[in-house]
Amino acid sequence: MQYVNAPDNRAFHPLQSDTVNVQLEANGWQLLFATFQSTSEVIQVDLSGLRSRNWVVFTNQLGFINRQFPANKRVISVSPDTLYFDFSKQTERKVPVKALHRLQFRKQYDVIDELRVSPEFVTITGPLDDVVQIEQWETDTIRASNVNSDIHTVAVLKHNQRANISVYPTSVTVDIPVGEVTEKILEVPLKVENGKQFSSVKLLPGKVKLTVMVSLRDFTKVTAGAFEAVVNMDNWVDDGVKNLPVIITQKPEYCKLVKVEPQNIDFFVRK
Repeated sequence: MQYVNAPDNRAFHPLQSDTVNVQLEANGWQLLFATFQSTSEVIQVDLSGLRSRNWVVFTNQLGFINRQFPANKRVISVSPDTLYFDFSKQTERKVPVKALHRLQFRKQYDVIDELRVSPEFVTITGPLDDVVQIEQWETDTIRASNVNSDIHTVAVLKHNQRANISVYPTSVTVDIPVGEVTEKILEVPLKVENGKQFSSVKLLPGKVKLTVMVSLRDFTKVTAGAFEAVVNMDNWVDDGVKNLPVIITQKPEYCKLVKVEPQNIDFFVRK
């Protein structure tokens, strides 16, 4: 069901499923062919009656529903015939917009900085119990191929799945910084986690070599100090591993890790 003509300033919760069973009248061949097509259709339900009560009856709007079907099919009944709604005070809240994208880049190109969305926040309106559960609102996925330059586009917000929630505005502008990237090799010192129970821990080697993809714009800015590489002694204490795996716990946001050498470290401990 798709709800239309909902009363202003009244937030509602449907108290039943969002689907109904519709009984149709048509000739035999029409019904037979209909079974080979989609088994579900969207029907609009007029909620204008909720201005004075908390239910709507399909029997009273069969004419409105029949206008949504071909002339050779007639809706006889809808089950359940009555829909009930619970009303609560309507509230507003601003939530951030999350721009979704699926881009295919030309070789040696990638996203190099934070996406910019305008406006950054949208206003959602609806029942308090529903509104407080929404932390962000996503856009439809932005798609493009062979990308090698910045993208500036208008993205439509994802369709609202809840009839009792409205969102404004319904679209935003999105800027995606794109630039050329290249490999950079850095040597990063290793740190020991959970090693205080030992008098000393010696790692062999004491550094790891990281191969990363960075933008040409930030090539000189990205240094070893922007990364953190650790080994966790609990892997040996709890699991008895013979070589400690290297874990990268910190790196610049728009910097892709390509390779870590070595991936596992020998060690000596003194208790």
